[in-house]
Amino acid sequence: MSRSTLKRSNDSTSTRIIITAIMGIAFGFFIGISISSAHLTKISLLSGVKSSFDVPVAEIDRFSADVDRSHAVIDTSSGTKELEALGSIRIPKINVPSNPRGAESLPPGIVVSESDLFLRRLWGEPSEDLKKKPKYLVTFTVGYDQRHNINACVKKFSDDFAILLFHYDGRTSEWDQFEWSKNAIHVSARKQTKWWYAKRFLHPDIVSAYEYIFIWDEDLGVEHFNGDKYINLVKKHGLEISQPGLEPNNGLTWEMTKRRGDRDVHMVTEEKPGWCSDPHLPPCAAFVEIMAPVFSREAWRCVWHMIQNDLVHGWGLDFALRRCVEQPAHEKIGVIDSQWIVHQVIPSLGNQGEAHDGKDPRDAVRTRCKSEWAQFQARLTNADKLYLEGLKRIGKQG
Repeated sequence: MSRSTLKRSNDSTSTRIIITAIMGIAFGFFIGISISSAHLTKISLLSGVKSSFDVPVAEIDRFSADVDRSHAVIDTSSGTKELEALGSIRIPKINVPSNPRGAESLPPGIVVSESDLFLRRLWGEPSEDLKKKPKYLVTFTVGYDQRHNINACVKKFSDDFAILLFHYDGRTSEWDQFEWSKNAIHVSARKQTKWWYAKRFLHPDIVSAYEYIFIWDEDLGVEHFNGDKYINLVKKHGLEISQPGLEPNNGLTWEMTKRRGDRDVHMVTEEKPGWCSDPHLPPCAAFVEIMAPVFSREAWRCVWHMIQNDLVHGWGLDFALRRCVEQPAHEKIGVIDSQWIVHQVIPSLGNQGEAHDGKDPRDAVRTRCKSEWAQFQARLTNADKLYLEGLKRIGKQG
């Protein structure tokens, strides 16, 4: 036999030995896994929820058997005995990290992370409570003295709009002179602003059922406004943040919010010389006032997080709203001209103030408004700086 033939034979034998060894190792590994899994199973819930926990199979089997033995049936003749038994079953330990904070010990199927403001009955089947679910939410911050103006406003909205009144004067029950008030939601806290209310009662997870949220003042004339037509134009032009145009001769501060008589919608304007560093930035574009803004559900989720707890007047928010829409912002923020309102400039909230440092109540409120604007802008600028400097440091480390 030649040396080359002998070499090939040795190589073939070595290869078979190596393959056999690998197969043996793999077989042993799988046998080991099978044996260990007989005692403890790693249960992973991956059906749309990132979570995992270790639960002995025996404990799961015990729980399932207990459930099967307890027939949870609502029976008026037998009362709630069976329900009580089911509620007393010992449950396995659950830990779902992807659940909302604080709800990690609940099974994902029972977690309800969002809510709504739908009014419900105290009787009957829950599924039959609502004849119609409102699509939009309209909020007014009101005092009783403006009841007739608010009554006129509410009549401009169909039953697709839920009405929520924030009462800064503590007077709520008197509003029931209007039939619609009996189906509205009333929240009362004395001498508070609409942004104070919005931060505390309009959390995005609470108003997520509504496609658009109106956060309006009480001194608005709506003779030329219709809620349904307004929404149609907002959707047609893809606006995430908007407001109705303002009558040019009443209470106008910014050119951007002035009604244009020759169009349905505008998104840019020309301001006084030197006011706009860029024609597509506030206040020449990507800008609405805080008087009568309308937010999409998605935009409001961002705006709500930007509202500061202690800066209750909201001054300065109008210049920052552009951060909460897809860029370029001037294409997502606009003024609806063909559905316009009149700012009546009634200083009702200012009259709720108190004299301070020698200033009358209205002047004291206005002074705080200006101070809040400066504080908000300072906080926002500092937050930008801290975040961007952090990115810079990370870039250098990389």
